[in-house]
Amino acid sequence: MPIRPTTPLAIIAALLGASALPAQAETLQDALAAAYRDNPSLTAARAGQRATDETFNIRKADGLPDVGVSATYNEYAHERPLNPLVPGRALTTLLSVDVPLYSGGRVRNAVTGARHRVEAGQFDLRATELTVFAQVVAAYMDVIRAESVVELSRNNVQVLEVNLRATNNRFQVGDLTRTDVAQSESRLALAQGDLRTAEASLIDARERYIQLVGHEPVDLQPPPALPGLPAGADEAVDIALASNPDLAAARKIREATNYDVRVARGQRLPTLSAFASGQHYTDFASRPGLSNADDSGAVIVGARLSMPLYQGGRPGAQVRQSQAYEQQAMETETAVERDIIAQTRSLYSSWQASNQVISSSRVAVDASALSLQGVRAENSVGTRTILDILNAEQESFISRVQLVTAERNAYVAAFSLLASMGRISPADFGIAAEEIIDPRSNFERVKGKWFDWDDDAAPVPISSRTVDSTAQNATVNDSNTN
Repeated sequence: MPIRPTTPLAIIAALLGASALPAQAETLQDALAAAYRDNPSLTAARAGQRATDETFNIRKADGLPDVGVSATYNEYAHERPLNPLVPGRALTTLLSVDVPLYSGGRVRNAVTGARHRVEAGQFDLRATELTVFAQVVAAYMDVIRAESVVELSRNNVQVLEVNLRATNNRFQVGDLTRTDVAQSESRLALAQGDLRTAEASLIDARERYIQLVGHEPVDLQPPPALPGLPAGADEAVDIALASNPDLAAARKIREATNYDVRVARGQRLPTLSAFASGQHYTDFASRPGLSNADDSGAVIVGARLSMPLYQGGRPGAQVRQSQAYEQQAMETETAVERDIIAQTRSLYSSWQASNQVISSSRVAVDASALSLQGVRAENSVGTRTILDILNAEQESFISRVQLVTAERNAYVAAFSLLASMGRISPADFGIAAEEIIDPRSNFERVKGKWFDWDDDAAPVPISSRTVDSTAQNATVNDSNTN
């Protein structure tokens, strides 16, 4: 299956073609869409991003008024000697309001840093999506490859069984030796072992598919061509450096740490706040010998200025610590950039190499088929041995396995390359625009919330469990044969 650039029209045609397939058939678009909605790694990452969104409100709350009320009730159960001036019971109620006016820039910088971390989390979520998509594509292609290898292995076993029977028949009439029979038996035993290995790999691929997608693979169809593949490694790197979400997230984290330094420096600056408090006291007319209640109240309004003079060196340590974290974020950004460059170049090289292997493997498949036909014809006239036939059959089998493996590797490398370049979008595989989850929408929803009792609904599981899925086997339907 060659990998070649195509146009968006080709993708649309592929999607329309997929919709015309029988209901039981499954396309790569179906698998990616299912994982997008149901993969627990993705749903967990989205929940984690919603938690990150709330750090903005938590930091913002430090600059908003703090309002509280308290009440103290006292019951004097016993007193000896009796004091007529002390009431038997009393209630004191206090209402206080504290409004921060200036905090050395700590709140402002903390809010800005939180905003950068929210944006970094959004890029991280995008990177998680791309990682899951690449894993699903690899699992999808692994199932297709494993099914092909199982079919080729079974066919190889069947051919070698026929060869062994023919060899035994010719040995019985004295046309071949015991050595020829032993060679045929040896090759058949090796082929049977290869078949068992291939079947185990198929089961493993199917179970991995269930883990990622959430349901069993059913009649997987050949994947569509991939659009937007680069013409060269340099072009791929340029696009990746501009669009890769991991690098964008590292850049946002580095920017956030700069504001952390400013927050730490603000610990050395004065703080100013305004406050107001109202107090009411009553003794419920509980003083012995007095019928009038003592009801009193007071309202206090003022401002509070605090100027730190010495804090045991804590602010300096916090500044130095924040500066070290900023340096760490700078180096991490550089490391991520290096990793993206190396990964993109490697994926491009792997994609190109796999395409070349596909071309050479097709030549090898045709040549080995022709060679096998010739060797069998020559053996019938006595110019080739049984070992020559066995070797030719082995070469034919190996070339076919190499072809399906190269096809799998080429497609996975091409998709991973596009993911590294940031060119994979849920819309590319049929997710409707209204179903695409934009992490920015949740931040826009919550960033203006200020009420203490404004909770979300209780969380419930989103991803489906696979505990009831059927244990996979190595059965391959005729429709899956290549």
